[in-house]
Formats: sequence, structure tokens, C-alpha cells
Amino acid sequence: MNNKNNVFNNKYSKTLTIVLILVIIAIIGLLIFFGIDVYKKYYIDEVSGNAAEDFRNQFNNSTINDVDNEIDNEILNNIGPSIDLNSLYQNTTTTEPDDEPGDHYGYDIIGTIEIPATGVDYPIVPDYQGSINSLNVAIVMLYPSNIGLNEVGNTVLAGHNYRNGTFFSNNKRLQLGDKIYITDESGERVEYVITRKYETDTGDSSFMNRDTEGRREISLTTCTDDTSRRLIIWAQEVE
Repeated sequence: MNNKNNVFNNKYSKTLTIVLILVIIAIIGLLIFFGIDVYKKYYIDEVSGNAAEDFRNQFNNSTINDVDNEIDNEILNNIGPSIDLNSLYQNTTTTEPDDEPGDHYGYDIIGTIEIPATGVDYPIVPDYQGSINSLNVAIVMLYPSNIGLNEVGNTVLAGHNYRNGTFFSNNKRLQLGDKIYITDESGERVEYVITRKYETDTGDSSFMNRDTEGRREISLTTCTDDTSRRLIIWAQEVE
């Protein structure tokens, strides 16, 4: 009897050990999965957010440089051309960015999108394929392809729903009346207000080519959390 009990106990102990090992492996796997997801969110927000900020800053810097040039011209007019203005700045050092403000992972940045209600602040790139999928690194302008941002008509912007807070993951939280800001390649920053929000079939593109009656409008498109449908948001320019 004791031998039978010992055999049973040994088998039971081995089974528990195997189950425990499997549980530990599962926990480690989950920690790695969530750790990668957190890192991915941080990396996307950090890199793409910096790219969007750099894009907008180039217009601010241009304005500052224009003012500086006006001051320099005023100095020349008043004290004569014998002064070498370059010598005034010869000891000044500047740090150049690694990438141009209009470049993001090899994609041309054509603008930025800001949605304060969800903390969105990303560059916008055209709809074309490069070394990597453009939707993985930015918001993509899907339609139309023959004009730029902030033009009269409907501009369609697409973004991934990674369900981790990046890109358009939190579009489901947006409400009518929330604001969206689009900065284009000319530096113009246009304010839009959300007027409609709905779900539709993945194959429905009727929202893209619509009559805006001479207004500037945008449409945001992303997948729902279960990827079975599309979440569409309309917004029109605040006049």
C-alpha cells in the first residue's frame, strides 16, 4: 500500500511541478507581451510626437528668422555695409536635427494632426508604400491624392487602432463638438469640430467623396476594437 501511495504522490508531485512550470511560463509570456506593448506605445508617441513638433517648429523658426533678417537689414541701413554681420555670430553654435522636419522614417511629412481630447499629436504622410507600411509610423492621408491638406472638400485621414492608446486607438472616446487641428505644409493650422461619428462596414467608402458645400472638412477612419467594422468621424472647419 505504501508503495502505491508513494507512486501516486510522486506522479502527483510531477504533475504539480509541470503545471507550475507552465503557469510560470504563461506569466512570463504575458509580462513580455504587455512589456512590448507598453514600449511600443512609448516609442510611437515619443518618435512620432517629436516629428510632429519638429514639423510645426520649422514654421515658427522661419518666422523668427524673417524677423532677424529685418533687424539685420535695419542695422545695415543705419550703420553702413562695412559691418560684417556674419562675424557677430561666428561664435554661435547650433545643433542640427538628425532628420529634416519634413521627413519621418523616409516618408515626406505633409502635415500634423492634433486631437486634444485624446492626446493625439502625430505627423501626416501621403498614402504610398515605402520601406515600411506608412500606417505603422504615422497618420495617412488617403483621399484625395491630388491636393494637399486644409483644402476645400473632404480630406480622409486613416490611422491604426492598436488598442494601446496610439494613433486612432481612442477615437471611440471622441464626442461631437471635440476639436481637431490640422497643420499643413504652408504652416496654416486649421481648427475643425466633430459633427458626426458612426460605425460602418469595412467596405463602405461612401463617406470619402462627399459634397461639403464649399467647406473644408476631414474624415477620420480606423477599425473598431474587434476589427469587424470601421469607425468614421466627420469634422468641419470652425469659421
